[in-house]
Formats: sequence, structure tokens, C-alpha cells
Amino acid sequence: MSVLVVGLSHKSAPVATLEQAAVSGDTLAKMLRDVAYADVDRFHAGVTAICDLLARHCGIPARELTPHLYVHYEDQAVGHLLGVACGLDSMVVGEGQILGQVRSALKLAGEQGTLGRVLSELGRLALRTGKRARAETGIGRASQSLVSVALELAAARLGAAPGAASLAGRDVLIVGAGSMSALAATTAARSGAASIAVANRTRRHAERLAAQVGGTVAALGDLPAAMAAVDIVISCTGAAGHVITREAAAAALAGRPGAGGRGPLVFLDLAMPRDVEPAVAGLPGAALIGMDELSEHGTAAGADDVAAVRSICEAELAAYRSAVDAARVAPTVVALRAKAASVVDAELARLAGRLSADGVSGHALDEIAQTVRRVVDKLLHAPTVRVKELAGSPGGEEYAAALRVLFDLDPRAVEAVTRAATEQEAPGERQP
Repeated sequence: MSVLVVGLSHKSAPVATLEQAAVSGDTLAKMLRDVAYADVDRFHAGVTAICDLLARHCGIPARELTPHLYVHYEDQAVGHLLGVACGLDSMVVGEGQILGQVRSALKLAGEQGTLGRVLSELGRLALRTGKRARAETGIGRASQSLVSVALELAAARLGAAPGAASLAGRDVLIVGAGSMSALAATTAARSGAASIAVANRTRRHAERLAAQVGGTVAALGDLPAAMAAVDIVISCTGAAGHVITREAAAAALAGRPGAGGRGPLVFLDLAMPRDVEPAVAGLPGAALIGMDELSEHGTAAGADDVAAVRSICEAELAAYRSAVDAARVAPTVVALRAKAASVVDAELARLAGRLSADGVSGHALDEIAQTVRRVVDKLLHAPTVRVKELAGSPGGEEYAAALRVLFDLDPRAVEAVTRAATEQEAPGERQP
């Protein structure tokens, strides 16, 4: 197994490039047919193929995209996936939605026929590690910090001092009804918001979120009117294009009653790609706060939590690596045990024929057969267990090779076991 990942992150590329490269819907499905995390035969060929695919699907020329890409291979690629699932690679460390996004990506990859045995195992490992990180550490508190900091910045733009009631007397509109929207709504309520309205493409989702915070539902089809009635607009949808355009924001500003004494209309854009058209920032009476600005503020998880999560990732990676190393020598072990069983069966058959002629009962023959098989199993137990343990050590493959030489194993038998294991993988798991 040689796992390879090539991708973009906020650490390797500016927000504008990330936004342009973001893929979803049909485009994401098409890309998953070609690559996700990839199980490859050759490193350089795999990198080239994935870079070309990313460039084609993102609509960015490869020469412009390549400088912003990161590459991880084998253990580093697996470790990267575990870190992503735990939120360590997010713009805000510990971001709460990432585990659900990993789960959704795995589900979609399975539906598209691109999730074979190796990648499926890695997916399960990532989900388990992410769950452990949230259950055993406080890493998940960072998402709360993101929204809290965003609302504090919004309150500051409106002239309020930081504090538990920084939004007192202020009206808030939430655009979207996902997990981040729910967190924004509950945080706004705790910060003393006078009213909270929710607008969403699916009305029943908006109604459910509004009910949780004692708010109301606004019509997504008439955003300008809904925005004109509030002081803060928080948008965090999964839309591919701008949900709040410059024209819609201008209409909202023009329709605000008594806007002069209310301060600017603050737009908090927590989406990627961005929900709010950047040109909104240039409108008189508007203030726009986006992810690029939020990333500059102290919203990261605590150092102790990060260290604890890294320890979990390292432990899970070590266990996975041991399992992979053991699986690498498994064909030799299986072939050895098969040869031993063949020899035992042949000798028992010869012995049974002779002893039967001497009047030995069938029960006695069964007892003899069980005893011989137990002896052989005990003799093989120590070397086969030990070779699996040593598989991950330097030169580990040499121990398996020694078994093949010492027991004169047929190379074709070992290859047949390896081929059978490979053929069990889903046909959709392809190599670039």
C-alpha cells in the first residue's frame, strides 16, 4: 500500500485560491471518480496525475495551482488524514464540522465506486480517530471560539464592548441552517441578541433552528428585506456561488429604517467558498468580516488539547502501521501453514491406512490426528507470530524471506495468497 494525497489548504494557499478551487455537487462527484486519497503504485506518476485532475476540475491552470499544493505520501498521508478528521488542519483548529464532512466524502466516494478496501479502512480509521479526539479532549471547543470571536468583532463594529451581552438590543439574521449556523444562532442568543431570524433554502430546517433559539423564519427569496431589518447578517451555507450579492446588500442598506443611529450593517461570512460577494465591503454603511480576517485572530484550540489529539493520532497511526506490516507478511504465514497442513494430511492418510489394517478404531485415529495437528500448530505459532511482530522493524521483510527459504515455500503459493487478497478489493479503487 502506498497512500498519496495532494491538495490545498489554508496553510498552503490564499483564501481566494481556496475559494476558486472549492468543488461540490456534480463536479465533486466527477472528481471522485478519478481521485480521492489515492492508493498508488508510483509516487511521481501519482502526483502528476492528481495535480492534473485537480487543475482540470477546479478550473485553475496547473502552473498556477501547483505552487499552492501540498503532497503527503505513505505514513505522512495517513497521518494527514487523521489530523484532518480531528480538525488539526482546519483554519480554526478543532473546527466542529470537519468530521461530518469526512463522513460525507467517504459516503459519496463509496456511491461513486472509488472507495476500495485500503481507502475504506483508512476512512474508518479517520472517523474513529476523530471521534476519539472529540470524546477524550477539549478540541471541539475551538468551533465555539470561531463564532464567538466573529460575533465579538461584529459587536465591536457596532460600537459595543466585549462581554456576555455584547449583542444586547441588536437584531441578527442567520442565513443557513447547518451545524455552524446553529452554533452561530445559539451564541448570538447567549450574547443577548434582541431577535434572531433564520433564512434557509429548506424552510423546515429554518423553522427547526429558529424554534431552538426562540427566533423567527425569514424568507430566503426576499433577502434584502430580511437584511434591512437587522444589524448583523451571519451567512454560512454550502452554496457554490454568492448567496448575498452586492446588489442585494445595497438594496438592504437602502431600506434600513433609521440606519444612521444603528451603525453599519455587519456581514459575517463563515462559508467556504464565500457566501457574501467581496464587493459588499465597499458599500457605504456596510462592514464585511470574512474567514480571512477571522483566521488572523486567536481562535485556535488550547496547546494541551492539541498535544492530546496529536498523541491520539500517533497511537492510531502506529496501530494501523503495525496492522499493515503484519498484513504484508501474512501471505508467507498463510502459505507456510497451508504447506504444513498439506504435509500433516498426507502423513495422517498414510498412517490411517496402515493402522486401520491393524484394527485401530476410528476414534483413536481421530485422536491421533488432532494430536499431530496440535503439535504442528504449536511449533509454528512462535515463528509466525514473531515474524508479524518483526515486520515493522528495519529489514522486516527479511524475516518473512527467511521463513520462505527455511521451509522451502513455493513462491507461487505466496503469490497466489497475495493475489487473492488483492482481488478482494472493490473494483472501483483504481490507481492513477
